[in-house]
Amino acid sequence: MVIHKKNSARGKSPRKLAPDPRAYSRLVVDGVKQSPSRAMLRAVGFKDEDFLRPQIGIASTWADLTPCNMHISQLARDAAAGADAAGGKSVLFNTITVSDGISMGSPGMRYSLVSREIIADSIETVAGAEGFDGLVAIGGCDKNMPGCAMAIARLNRPAVFVYGGTILPGAGRRDIVSVFEAVGGHAAGRISDAQLLEVERTAIPGPGSCGGMYTANTMASAIEALGLSLPGSSAQDAVGQPKHDDCRRAGAAVVQLLRQGIRPSDILTRHAFENAITTVIALGGSTNAVLHLLAIAQAARVRLKLDDFTRIGRRVPVLADLRPSGYYLMSELVAIGGIQPLMRRLLDAGLLHGECLTVTGNTMAQNLQGVADYPASQDIVRDIANPIKKDSHLVVLYGNVAPEGAVAKITGKEGLRFSGPARVYDGEEAATAAILGDHVRPGDVIVIRYEGPKGGPGMREMLSPTGALTGRGLGSQVALITDGRFSGGSHGFVVGHVCPEAAIGGPLALLRNGDRITIDAQRRRIEVDLSAAELKRRRAAWKPPRPYATHGVLAKYARVVSSASQGAVTDVTDANSTIS
Repeated sequence: MVIHKKNSARGKSPRKLAPDPRAYSRLVVDGVKQSPSRAMLRAVGFKDEDFLRPQIGIASTWADLTPCNMHISQLARDAAAGADAAGGKSVLFNTITVSDGISMGSPGMRYSLVSREIIADSIETVAGAEGFDGLVAIGGCDKNMPGCAMAIARLNRPAVFVYGGTILPGAGRRDIVSVFEAVGGHAAGRISDAQLLEVERTAIPGPGSCGGMYTANTMASAIEALGLSLPGSSAQDAVGQPKHDDCRRAGAAVVQLLRQGIRPSDILTRHAFENAITTVIALGGSTNAVLHLLAIAQAARVRLKLDDFTRIGRRVPVLADLRPSGYYLMSELVAIGGIQPLMRRLLDAGLLHGECLTVTGNTMAQNLQGVADYPASQDIVRDIANPIKKDSHLVVLYGNVAPEGAVAKITGKEGLRFSGPARVYDGEEAATAAILGDHVRPGDVIVIRYEGPKGGPGMREMLSPTGALTGRGLGSQVALITDGRFSGGSHGFVVGHVCPEAAIGGPLALLRNGDRITIDAQRRRIEVDLSAAELKRRRAAWKPPRPYATHGVLAKYARVVSSASQGAVTDVTDANSTIS
């Protein structure tokens, strides 16, 4: 927004100029010089009057390769219709998506976190090149949602994010995690071939993101709490009229934001990120929220650190009984009102910053003012006075295993302390084979290393080993630590994001079978019973492994990616440029 400087001679106060809704598109389509640009756009459907309208880019993550995104092509058209009806000119384009659920447990999973960066880069690139004045970004899977939000933050043009919606449950309330755990049950002999096939055939009934409070639903909720989505967008089924209506409203909302001159930098403040962290904790959300919120904050040039999750987590309770550690599915939360009543409770308890601006043009408090509470009969969301856990389940740990931090998901059901001998594996495949082959024993601390951002590369999720552990009945009897990540569907005594990672000589690289490791969630410590001198001796003898990739996107990513404690980003902003 352009602001006049104060006229000291006349003593006038600064006066805001009306925002220019076509600040970017006019540079592309106005004047004789840009006649070639207009000629190109006429071929894709522009008419004379369209050149006088603000251009709204509609970033679609549609693809037939995953149920999370298979329906987004129509949602993108709905958003485009909403923008056009409000006086804008929509231009629809696609970015990529990959499927974590399909690539999980395979080498392809190395590309998952990489895709977040590619998605952010591609949306920024298209919007910047084409001169879009505003943006609607529609995501439906783990990495394209934070990727969209990162691009929105970088571009700093009026924008709204739309969530594609959650999947409906399969037969017997099954979801994708049911299949991963059935694999472990099959290995333990508790499930037959026919039973496993039946689970496989019935768990995923149609469009939408994975059905628990896994990473997709966690990040959708976090982005709404940031103020980047319209109220209610994060808690809707993928199929049904409400989601189509949400998309149309989003298209119209961007045009209104242009007229008001409201940009993402007005919304993405430090307090907004605190609101997102608070909401994620109350919902019992995925550890991936830590990684992605750090990355979005980096893109928005807002200072956010691992220790902020600890500070906020000391006063925010876990309230929602949602999978994977709880009972209910996201669609069941949608049926009782979604996350808006929960956010209203948090606001009333003084746990949310109500003054934060949102894409409605109103504050968070104004958006929540008329929200009714949940039905009295529901038991999905607890009262704040009767929480599932009185403080956060996202526990940041430090110690001689993780000098720069690690992130645990401790709901309390797993216990608060675990100590046992290390069983060390170089890579996910070796660990999963050992679990399925009955080589892991109760009391073990499984160590999966060389899976960090650089070492993986790509920081793969460990749903295959955690699913196998649960299926074999070991989920509550062992701990698992890694420099990789965990799917939002993982549960048990699990610690990820161990920094520094093994590939750069972090302590995880120095561990050996039998070393005694202690994880203490109350003290927030993760330590191995070795002296500093012994760790130094082992480090001197350590040699880095050969890189997994020496060319292509994985090698490029490994060269430039930051640590998990910084969000595993490839666009590292100078700290001096922080604006909030």
